[in-house]
Amino acid sequence: MITKNEFAKVFDTVFSTPGMSEAVKIDFKISRKNVLVLSHFIEQGLLLEKDPSSLMGNLSEEGLSELKNISQECLQKAGLVELNQKLLSLSESYKS
Repeated sequence: MITKNEFAKVFDTVFSTPGMSEAVKIDFKISRKNVLVLSHFIEQGLLLEKDPSSLMGNLSEEGLSELKNISQECLQKAGLVELNQKLLSLSESYKS
């Protein structure tokens, strides 16, 4: 069984390989529905930022910030910022 510390070492090794910090340009089209889903997945993943056995738990603060920005940029480009905020509000009130 692999321990959390061993997971952290594996992720650290992968992140430190040559070229992993280089920026890449990705140009693709995605439906608004999938923009909402992608944003939700990013936000849920960011909740794991303190879990050392997860990929998110091994990202730097800069990496986490970049993911948040990607999520927001996708929502802005799709014109879904306000809708996403309302959906998040509904979700929070449902949890209460």
